[in-house]
Formats: sequence, C-alpha cells, structure tokens
Amino acid sequence: MATSLLVIVIIASLHLIAFVFAIGAEMRRSTATVVPDEYDETTHCVYDSDASTTYGLIAFGLLLISHTVLMVVTRCLCCGKGLKSGGSTVCAIILFVVSWHLFLGAESLLLAGSLRNAYHTKFRSALPLKNLSCAMLRRGVFAAAAALTFLSLVFSILYYSTHSRADTGGWQKHQNEGIGMVPSNFPQQEQPDRRAEELGKV
Repeated sequence: MATSLLVIVIIASLHLIAFVFAIGAEMRRSTATVVPDEYDETTHCVYDSDASTTYGLIAFGLLLISHTVLMVVTRCLCCGKGLKSGGSTVCAIILFVVSWHLFLGAESLLLAGSLRNAYHTKFRSALPLKNLSCAMLRRGVFAAAAALTFLSLVFSILYYSTHSRADTGGWQKHQNEGIGMVPSNFPQQEQPDRRAEELGKV
C-alpha cells in the first residue's frame, strides 16, 4: 500500500486543530472566587466562562476522528492483508502500540479535564471566607493533553508510513505468484495450435 499524502494531511490537520483547542482549553480554565451572598450570611463560588469545557470536548472529538481515520486506512494493523516480514513490520507494530497509548492518554485527559472543569461548587453556608475552597480544574491537565496530542500526531504519521511500507509485501507476493503462473500456460496453449497445423497438412 503506497503512502497517501491526502491521508497524512487529514490526520495531521485534525491532530493540529485538536492540539490548538487543547491549548485554548488550558488558557481558558474556569476560575472561581468566593463571595458572600447579599441576602443572608451564606457564601458561594462564582465561576467565570466555561469555554474550557467546550474547547476540551472539541479537541476530544477531533482527536477521535483522526485516530479513527488512521485505523480505518491501516485496517487496525491486524484486519488487513498480511504484512511482509522484516524490520518495517516490527516497527509498525511498535508504533501501533505507542500511538494507541498516546491516543488513549490524550483522550482521557481531555475528557476528564472537560468534566472536571464543568463541575461547580454549590453554596457553602455559615463558614468563614478564608476556609472556603471552590472546586477548580488543576493547572496543566489540558497542557498535558495537548502534549500527548502532539506526540500522537508524530507517532501516528510514523506508524502510517511504516505500515504502508510493510504492507506492500502482500501486493508483491501476489504479483510474483501471477508472473510465475504465466509460463505454465504456454504449453497448454501451444498444443491445440500444433494439432490444428497437423490437421491442416493432412
């Protein structure tokens, strides 16, 4: 199977857009402040924008689509034609495993970060302001997801390229078998021709 530039462009584009959204999610994490209620003595947390949750889920979806495209094109390594033996196949298997680990790690962080960022602390009453804490997503979760997304991009392209080189063995074997069968047909085709010539001479 020859390496397709279109497939590489699609995978790289989706990964890079997911990477940008993950960075945006890190920069737009929800922050909260503890404020007293104006009607009674209770206090509560006031949160700013939830854009980080939206960005994280968009990055999650884009990365999922990109990895799905990669698995469909390569037939998930084990569902397609047999790969030729050699270093390319070994490298393809290793890169396949690494790319899956990076993908699952990035997706886990994006989903967990999005859900955690969307969680808001409810009212806290009859407590001093200094003892209150509002639930907020830790700094660096989406940044780690962005780093894993970028590494997933690198290893996904390497896996696709290596798999393409290893997968050509199936076509070469089929081609060689077809070439080997061609000479065996000549004697069978020549026999009727010779009989026709002999009958014509008689």
